[in-house]
Amino acid sequence: MPKKKTYAYQPEHDVHRITLYNTIYPEHQHSSRKDRLYLHFDFACFYAQVEQLRKNLYGLPLIIGGWRKENGQVKGIVATSSYEARSFGIKTGMSAFEAWQICPHVCMLQVDYDSYTAISKQVHFIFKDFAPVVERYSMDEYFMEVDFLKEKSRKEIDDFARRLQERIFESTNLVGAVGIARSKTYAKLSSSLDKPKGRTLILTTDDERTEIWPLDLDEVWGVGKRRYEHILAEGYKTIGDVAQRGNIKTFIRLFGANFGRMLYQTITGKDQGRVMEEISEDYKPKQGISYGHTFSEGSADMDRIKGEFAIAVQQVCYRMRAYGIRANSYWGMFGFNDPTKPGVGFRFVTPAHTSIDDYVFAELMNQIKPALQKASRDGIEIRNIGLGTHKIDKTNQLSVFFQDDEDKTKRIKAMDEIKNRFGPKVITKANTLHRVEGNTHFLDRNV
Repeated sequence: MPKKKTYAYQPEHDVHRITLYNTIYPEHQHSSRKDRLYLHFDFACFYAQVEQLRKNLYGLPLIIGGWRKENGQVKGIVATSSYEARSFGIKTGMSAFEAWQICPHVCMLQVDYDSYTAISKQVHFIFKDFAPVVERYSMDEYFMEVDFLKEKSRKEIDDFARRLQERIFESTNLVGAVGIARSKTYAKLSSSLDKPKGRTLILTTDDERTEIWPLDLDEVWGVGKRRYEHILAEGYKTIGDVAQRGNIKTFIRLFGANFGRMLYQTITGKDQGRVMEEISEDYKPKQGISYGHTFSEGSADMDRIKGEFAIAVQQVCYRMRAYGIRANSYWGMFGFNDPTKPGVGFRFVTPAHTSIDDYVFAELMNQIKPALQKASRDGIEIRNIGLGTHKIDKTNQLSVFFQDDEDKTKRIKAMDEIKNRFGPKVITKANTLHRVEGNTHFLDRNV
């Protein structure tokens, strides 16, 4: 009897920024140390570039993530912007209203996620023609193992990068920058040095001194605002400061034995990062799974707010099942339309580690239902929600005291199979059908 075909999970679908990790953790590094060469390709303002191509908006200031209400009021958040818009000072994360104030003639479009994903997958196939190991780090960023170029001349390596750019442009009419370096971190940094379509080769220590060392430390993945402040307090501001006079013991003292050592290696270009093809079979999210959504308008309709949390639970649980992990501790939040009112944060637990929607949603509602009812009675509008895992389990070991109901598990597996085969939107649970009306910066979330 032929084996039934199974279809792969799509944990990245509808995730705005898809990354497997935000730094080079030990499990993402090679166990052996040797000279390696990495290529990083980064599309220039990918969403905006695609829309300029599709709608012939070249030369116009454009933001992706904004729209106008019927009364002309500007809403939304800037997901990305064209270089023409950036020249006015418009930045990612800025409100669309603020962008419009800076540039009243700015064009606004919403994120067409599925179109961008289709192009991203097309490009991935092109990359596979150039190297055997390719990682789609996000929709607009790719890593390649290019150790086969190590013995080539500088000109030959540059020619390889140029041919890659030309092939991408011939196939898509989109441009991107290339960085090639001896570490994965430095390859990523170098691709940002000559955007939108330059090529930067960091092949020697002199190249690193000239191009990489002058960069501020907060350019390095893994160095967020708080870590940057801690490192600044030690007298290090640039990558060169750490490379020249940094001490690994300082980083271990600041950030712990494991993360401190890893961060020092990352900053100094000594990481041995693996180029991971999509999601490797052994990959498990280190920081857990999270979901957030901001409504275009506030709502005091409790049924709709519950529906939005049901959507959050559905996505978080689906992604947990895709990664083969479970959780028994979760965090959440909701914020109000009135900016003077502080948001509400909360935590809750399930009877045991699980990735089944019903258990998570039931405990979530037990935790927040009274607060939602009070807000609804008082007419206080909620504007945004968040949900994520607090503690995850990667072992799938059964609990002595609680086990997932067999019927629930079968139903959820059947739903997953349909989603994996035909797309995540073809089937959903009834409690997710009530949504807060209005637009979002994602095209497929419009009501």
